Amino acid sequence: EDVLIRLKAEETAARQAYAAVAAALTGAREKAALRLEKAVAVELPPLKLGKARIRPRLEALDEDKWGAEGREKIIFEALTNPGQPFGPLSRIASGGELARFMLALKVVLAAADPVPTLVFDEVDSGIGGAVAAAVGCRLARLAGGVQVLVITHSPQVAALGEHHWQVAKVAGSDQALTTVDILDAAARTEEIARMLAGARITDEARAAAASLLDGAGS
Repeated sequence: EDVLIRLKAEETAARQAYAAVAAALTGAREKAALRLEKAVAVELPPLKLGKARIRPRLEALDEDKWGAEGREKIIFEALTNPGQPFGPLSRIASGGELARFMLALKVVLAAADPVPTLVFDEVDSGIGGAVAAAVGCRLARLAGGVQVLVITHSPQVAALGEHHWQVAKVAGSDQALTTVDILDAAARTEEIARMLAGARITDEARAAAASLLDGAGS
């Protein structure tokens, strides 16, 4: 009986200690969530998402799921039009909007915890035209502080790169090989023209590619 009483007291003390630390973690997360929401809001207008919002929400966990990471899980919510309620980011945002939300988050988090290299794999997926150009401009500005590698099928984004590599897959009889070729100035224009025109590259496409590169300062 004495052992049970002692164990009960230890359990109570451990629970109180955990509750205190978990409450402090929750408070820190609430403050960080507000800072993150405000920082991301600054990044959205340049990405043509000026009326959208994204926020982290803390959702309490059942006690049996409490652990070393606290008593809640973090859910990212978004709204894309004023007057609409927030909803889960993955359900509310379209493919193009989701890509731009992810870019805004990466930009903010990279500023908070600098890393030497950022890799974006088709962050411009599902967008084109002026929106793709806006994403490309944001990536170019981001490259002023860190190294940025971008995998893209968008000519507007590609034209803003300082260096270009062409990645291609060559199918052989028994295996497929992936090649990476460094493009010189002429090859850059030709490749962006191909991205604009497709399989048959026209003089008009080459002129448009040259205009994109000139506009990007290349």
